[in-house]
Amino acid sequence: MNEPHDEPRTDESPRTMGQQFGRRSWAEPWRIKMVEPLSVPSREERREALEEAGYNTFLLPSEKVYIDLLTDSGTSAMSDRQWSGLMMGDEAYAGSRNFYHLEDAVEKYYGFPHVVPTHQGRGAEHLLNQVAVDEGDVVPGNMYFTTTRLHQEMAGARFVDVVIDDAHDPASDHPFKGNVDLQKLSDLIDRVGPERIPYMSLAGTVNMAGGQPVSMRNVRELRELCDRHGIPIYLDAARLVENAYFIQEREEGWGDTPVADIVAEICSLADGAWMSSKKDHLVNIGGWVAVDDEDLFDRLRNLVVVYEGLHTYGGMAGRDMEALAIGIGESMEDAYVRARVGQVRYLGGLLQDWGIPIVTPVGGHAVYLDAKRFYPEMDQEKFPAQSLAAQLYLESGVRSMERGIVSAGRDPETGGHRHPELELVRLAIPRRVYTQAHMDVTAEAVKAVWDRREEASGLEMTYEPDFLRFFQARFRPL
Repeated sequence: MNEPHDEPRTDESPRTMGQQFGRRSWAEPWRIKMVEPLSVPSREERREALEEAGYNTFLLPSEKVYIDLLTDSGTSAMSDRQWSGLMMGDEAYAGSRNFYHLEDAVEKYYGFPHVVPTHQGRGAEHLLNQVAVDEGDVVPGNMYFTTTRLHQEMAGARFVDVVIDDAHDPASDHPFKGNVDLQKLSDLIDRVGPERIPYMSLAGTVNMAGGQPVSMRNVRELRELCDRHGIPIYLDAARLVENAYFIQEREEGWGDTPVADIVAEICSLADGAWMSSKKDHLVNIGGWVAVDDEDLFDRLRNLVVVYEGLHTYGGMAGRDMEALAIGIGESMEDAYVRARVGQVRYLGGLLQDWGIPIVTPVGGHAVYLDAKRFYPEMDQEKFPAQSLAAQLYLESGVRSMERGIVSAGRDPETGGHRHPELELVRLAIPRRVYTQAHMDVTAEAVKAVWDRREEASGLEMTYEPDFLRFFQARFRPL
């Protein structure tokens, strides 16, 4: 049973910086101090690079890419404050002062008192599932994410999707498509028993649904349901800042609340969180897992020494922890978040003006092209999203990534392809990196591929790795 739509705000929404000065245009709340030259490889160079990469954009060398929208993870531009923080790295093996700065920042903004640093979010996912999950457990979540589900499965659990049905509909205009379907979750609890559910996995801005947010009302109702059954809630907080902005903008009663306070409120309704700081926190490497429970923390702290490093650095250098601690504060600034989401919307708006099918509403970190509507006659096992990503690179040098049947992988029980409802290509925009002119170029490239969409024939897979195949699989044109 789907949640009813949350009531939207009735005051000005969305707000832009420009409206403060009586105009509609807006500008980024920073100025550029350093540039990195870009070059555009020729079409023949792009064709050769694509063939050598097996039509997998992950395997393209970055020097052969013009505008890189493969991911927003670890690709952001750091601020002058963060760069200065790199010079303040305490590279002591144990007890680096930068760890304590990081610990203080996590507790200040996210509210969790016990913090274990990791080299990135994947390390945090691994630790949490190794200590929380037993063989035969079931982990519900608001749509899967590739690495998260794999770590749950490797720990012996089975993932069950309990997101609302609107999340699987790219054309739905539901303002909070990341919401948990409470009836689905309740039915699952009745079916397997609460003792077999180690935790509820809750993502802020659901990546695989197109960067779609969860409402505060839904999180509160989820907390009540989980409390009745003694089930903890752990957050995938990688893009929680963007989720908080959508709550501020769309949900009644939150319009005047700073993003930082909304983040803190969401976290107060959870028992812990894991974080890929390469997203919201504007750094190139780093992550953490943080919890309320001291016993769970003790187990996490013991295990991090085995896989990542000592519990006061967890795979990061002191300088990286310092840049991360500074980035946490910067990520919570309302003007920054508004400009970040505004750039994503700008690109989405250009594509919508041309009638190009994308996931709506436009998410917080990326624009998602709907490959099923691009290539309606192409069978899903011909990898339409992978084909579209390859065609976009060939056309323009713009690198994107597939989020469809390749990312979904194979069912571990049947061995067959999983067939997700969504077959998408993600244009993930790095934070504070590209200008609106780059977005114009990207939109025009997508339109060129759209105009020649009937020429596409699909791909076949020629190499498939055992795990997370979308990173390394290879293809050839049919």
